[in-house]
Amino acid sequence: MSEYNDPSTTLTLPSPPLDSISTIRYHPTNPDLLLVSSWDATVRYYETGDIPPNSGAGRQSEQKAKFDHRAPVLACTFNEDGSRGYTGGLDTGVRELDLNTERITHLGTHSDSISSMAWSKATNNLITGSWDRTIRFWDPRTPSTSSGSAPTFQTSSYTTPERIYSLDLVGNTLVVAMASRLFHIYDIRKMDTPAQQRESSLKYMTRSLACMPDGQGYATASVEGRIAVEYFDPRPDVQEKKYAFKCHRQTIGEVDHVWPVNALAFHPVYNTFASAGSDGTVSIWDHKVKKRLRQFPKYPNPVSAIAFNCDGTKLAVAASYTWDEGEEGMKRGGLLPWLGVRKLGEEVKPKGWAGN
Repeated sequence: MSEYNDPSTTLTLPSPPLDSISTIRYHPTNPDLLLVSSWDATVRYYETGDIPPNSGAGRQSEQKAKFDHRAPVLACTFNEDGSRGYTGGLDTGVRELDLNTERITHLGTHSDSISSMAWSKATNNLITGSWDRTIRFWDPRTPSTSSGSAPTFQTSSYTTPERIYSLDLVGNTLVVAMASRLFHIYDIRKMDTPAQQRESSLKYMTRSLACMPDGQGYATASVEGRIAVEYFDPRPDVQEKKYAFKCHRQTIGEVDHVWPVNALAFHPVYNTFASAGSDGTVSIWDHKVKKRLRQFPKYPNPVSAIAFNCDGTKLAVAASYTWDEGEEGMKRGGLLPWLGVRKLGEEVKPKGWAGN
């Protein structure tokens, strides 16, 4: 047994994907259900069991469904009640997954790969971002058709100046991270023009993005082992609070090693956040006091995706090769993807937390 998968704190999920894991998304209200997308062209739907596992009649983890796609899947999410999932990736198609019947519905397409997606509770829409430089809104309930063409569920499309790498949403505020270190912040009720246009505080390519649950701002991270904490309010006194810091780095001998930060996730209750890096580590941060609360035992592969469940009691972790070192790194590593769920305790709570 390795420290990272200690069964007293961690479940190892069965039937993990066969290639790099791109995204983990938890069900919006059930703390034990999650979707996992992968470069092996699948999306897997899991139910997690008890931690620690009960040797008697306790719940066991299981893969409830597997949805095959035609190409690697980069993004997935749930709808508001968690009855359906949505996926997108290199084949440019937007799909709806009925998680009860396992039926797949094709909603429409982008003209290039889909990199990110989010469900808007405020508008009951799916929002997708693509390398084709568009943000598109979809209403899975109401297809529209033009004469002689297949139905599409797309309701609107908005052009961006660069390829979209990531997007995230809190309330009516949509943050879009693009190539060339560009960021647009939108009010989704007025998508014709961004409310704010920003340049990244980080010098290198954006690798990950997550919005704060309290709606105050967002965190973003780069391939160069840095995280920036940003705030929406444009007033100078608020903007003075933003900052960036180094992380996922290590000095080995006399050489400084720097790894990409592949994923960020905010805790739904405490507003702390987790970061995951190609160094194989996951850290918990209290961004208000600029302090790391915990670093979990190192995983055997780069950590490619993470997600907190809806009540903040668990953190799902995917350890899988992220091709930072090309084919040579793959041959040297050679480890299959690992997917697990860690039980959380006081380590995610800010010091002096007294509730909202």
